[in-house]
Amino acid sequence: MLLRQLQASLAALYDVPQGPDVSHFLTSDPGLLPLAQLGSHTDEQLLVAEDDDGQGLSVALYLDPQLLERLRVTDPLQALHGGNIGDYWTALEGVSHFAYLTWNAAHHRAVSVHELELQAEVDKYVCSVALLRAQHPEYFPAELHRLLFERARVDPRLPGTQRSLYRRANQGAARFCHRLAQRLRERGATARAAVSSELRRFYRLTNAAKLHHIAAL
Repeated sequence: MLLRQLQASLAALYDVPQGPDVSHFLTSDPGLLPLAQLGSHTDEQLLVAEDDDGQGLSVALYLDPQLLERLRVTDPLQALHGGNIGDYWTALEGVSHFAYLTWNAAHHRAVSVHELELQAEVDKYVCSVALLRAQHPEYFPAELHRLLFERARVDPRLPGTQRSLYRRANQGAARFCHRLAQRLRERGATARAAVSSELRRFYRLTNAAKLHHIAAL
């Protein structure tokens, strides 16, 4: 299943255990969405609730059934292109949220919404570059940075605080990924090792440390 493959790719990328199988937490039932979202359309939502005793979490990943069907028909892992990259990013964002939340929970670390969004933006860029280079070895997708970061638009229907949070996450990831792109263009084991080391270090930083790292770039 596509979601399991995305989860395995993230685990390998960051050298972390794969954790709980994301497909076991998948739902396509919009009735589980928060009441505030029932009047609008969303393709992806990580649903999280703390247990009554405060010792655990209940988690579900909502993905729109039409989105999943489109991905089944045009599998991005076989051919990523303009017609399916938006759906690929949506699914990958959901898997990224799930993987990062469960990894931090296993280490008894709290995670903010900003941290989840920042990491997901990085994951979308890095995984897309890797996938396109695997499918087209002679080509570096330089346009991806502009498409994902410069042309991104935040839903104007969201509350102002949420719009600000998504913009900050996008801008922070854009700055971090711009630095990565310089190494990603290079070929050879040394460049790959440097990118891998940077990504794995970044993944393990706290939110405050991530922001400090990005500001220092």
